Amino acid sequence: MVFNDDSFIREVNEELRSDQMKSAWHRFGRYVIAAAVLIVLGTAAKVAYEYWDENQSSGTGDQFLAAMKLADENKSDEALAALAKLEKDGHGAYPVLARMRAATVQAQKGDTAAAVAAFEAIGKDQAVPEAVRDAAKIRAGWLLIDNGTYEQVSAAVEELAIPASAFRHSAREALGLAAYKAGNMAQARQWFQAIADDVASPRNVANRAQMMLDNITASGKAPAAQG
Repeated sequence: MVFNDDSFIREVNEELRSDQMKSAWHRFGRYVIAAAVLIVLGTAAKVAYEYWDENQSSGTGDQFLAAMKLADENKSDEALAALAKLEKDGHGAYPVLARMRAATVQAQKGDTAAAVAAFEAIGKDQAVPEAVRDAAKIRAGWLLIDNGTYEQVSAAVEELAIPASAFRHSAREALGLAAYKAGNMAQARQWFQAIADDVASPRNVANRAQMMLDNITASGKAPAAQG
């Protein structure tokens, strides 16, 4: 699905300004998340590709590509079996990439709990490069927005919301959306404001953050901070 970020924001703004916050979230929340997840997936894919590029191992490359093809064809069980074999017997970067891809396949087939557990395990594995661990934590956090609590999202990604983290924009947005979904508008405002105040925030992330800030203010549940 291709998103026109500006028109999408206008449409959601009109709906949310009706002050029916809960029903609006049920109607549009998944699209807000879907639009943002495109960035998260792109970032994670970039990290994974860079790791692969630096650690090419041609012996298992064809097997990995074959497993990717199975996943793209929605042959989830076959893809997971092929990826499990790569995780066990692959060389170079492929075992880690197989774990990341397998978790994604589990999410795509609807087994969110297994996907979250897999990403969280990668995020805690000190044998995995830090950038890949962080990408896995972000993926777990985003899956938990609609499938967990604010506390679970926070446990997954809040450590990445710091200024020094390259993943801070995605982490802050996940935290803001999780807080918003939980009805904690003050906490949601804090995270969206952090995005708005960060001059390095990508334009589409900043636009979504400002949209949410406007809606929180319109709701009257968390007044705008006084300058």
